[in-house]
Amino acid sequence: MTATADATEIARIAALAADDKLAADVVVLDVSDQLVITDCFVIASAPNERQVNAIVENIEEKLREAGHQPVRREGTREGRWALLDYVDVVVHVQHNDERNFYALERLWKDCPTIEVPGLGERPTEAAGDPA
Repeated sequence: MTATADATEIARIAALAADDKLAADVVVLDVSDQLVITDCFVIASAPNERQVNAIVENIEEKLREAGHQPVRREGTREGRWALLDYVDVVVHVQHNDERNFYALERLWKDCPTIEVPGLGERPTEAAGDPA
């Protein structure tokens, strides 16, 4: 069993929204073979609580624009590990310390990664005229 097209699209939007706010090491995992309650995990991290919250807000905004609302959200007040539950997709935005400690990628290492076109391809500033 693989993640549904709808779940993959929600995960893609969430991953790119996280990347837009400079999230580190954004990963999308297809957990559908291991879990019956969800298809994908999106995992991202940031070095401080303020950035964790900015990433969460951008993900929620972009998914709301696409017609999706989380059924549950946890940890957004603390800014250490925020969880957004979109049923078929669960988004984890973690402070770097939590990400290193809990190592979700290691726990789910047998799950395939879903490639997201454009992820990590931030545009560089245009080069100025040579002087």
